[in-house]
Amino acid sequence: MDKTNSITNFSSKLILSVIILIIMFILSLILGAEKVSLNDVWLAVSSSVKNGNINIIREIRLPREIAAVFVGAALAVSGAIMQGVSKNPLADPGLLGLTAGANAALTITITIAPSANYLTILISCFLGAAAAVVLVFGISFSKRGGSSPLRIVLAGSAVSTFLFAISQGMQIYFKLSKDVSMWTSGGLIGTSWDELAVIIPFITLGLATAFILSRQLTVLSLSEEVAVGLGQKTTPIKAILFVVVTILAGASVALASNLVFLGLMVPHIAYFIIGKDYRFVIPISTVLGAALMVFSDILGRLVASPYETPVAAIISIIGLPFFLFIVHKGGKNS
Repeated sequence: MDKTNSITNFSSKLILSVIILIIMFILSLILGAEKVSLNDVWLAVSSSVKNGNINIIREIRLPREIAAVFVGAALAVSGAIMQGVSKNPLADPGLLGLTAGANAALTITITIAPSANYLTILISCFLGAAAAVVLVFGISFSKRGGSSPLRIVLAGSAVSTFLFAISQGMQIYFKLSKDVSMWTSGGLIGTSWDELAVIIPFITLGLATAFILSRQLTVLSLSEEVAVGLGQKTTPIKAILFVVVTILAGASVALASNLVFLGLMVPHIAYFIIGKDYRFVIPISTVLGAALMVFSDILGRLVASPYETPVAAIISIIGLPFFLFIVHKGGKNS
C-alpha cells in the first residue's frame, strides 16, 4: 500500500511539473521584444503558413526554447548524479571544471581556425569539457585510497584555475577577448536547428542512461557498503555515471556556455518535493530543470526589453541565495 501511495504521489507531482513546463514553454514562445499571439504559435507548429511572427517563432524562439529545455534538464540531472555519487549537497557540474575546459577549447579553436563555424565550436567545447572532466578525476583518483568529495573539489578548483589562465592568456596575446566574451556571457541566442541536431542526441543518451541507473544511484547515495552488500558493482556504475555527467554537462556547456547553480538548485528542490529516491528525483529534476531554464530565458528577454539579459546572469541571481541557504543549512546540521 505504501508503495502504491508513493508511486501515486510521485505521478501527481510529475504531472504537475510537466504542466508547469508546458505553460513556461508556451509563454516563452509568446513573450519577448516582438510580441506574438497564441494563434501565431499554433500556426507555426501546425501549418506551413509563413509570415513575420511565424518565422520568428519557427526559426528563432522554437529552437532556442527547445535548447533551453534540454540544457536545463541535462544540468539538473548531472547535478543530481554528482550529489548522489559524492554525497556532497554542494556538488554541481561546475566542480568538474567543465566551463573552464569548454572556454579553453573555444579559445584554442578560434585561435587555430578564426573562420570556424559554430558547429565546429560546439564540438570543440564539448571535447574541452570532457577533457577537463578526465583531468579532474584523474587527479582526484591519483592518490591511494581513491577519491573523495573534498579531493574532487580541490582538483576541480586547480584544473579550472589552470585552464582559465591558459584561456585568458591566449585571449590577451591573440586579441580574442571580444570574440570569446560573446560566448562566455552565457545564453541561447542564435541557437539553430542544425546545432540542436548535433547536441540533443548526446543529451538524450545521457538522460536515458541516468533513468536506467536511477535505482543503482539511490543505493550508492545511501552507502557504498550497502551497495556492495547488495551485490552492486560500484566501480563500473560510478564510471558510467561519471561519463553520463560528462555527456550531459559537457553538451550543455557547449550549447549554452557558463551556467552555474542550476545543477545545484534543482536536485534540492526535487528532494524537498519527492524525497531522495533517485528513481523519482531524476524524472522530477529533468522536468523542473527544463522549466527553470525556460523561465530564466523568459526573464532574460523581459527584464531589460528590447535588450537581453544573459540567462547565466538570471540563474546566478536566483542561485546565489539558494547556495548560501544550503551552506547555512549544512553548517547548522554539522
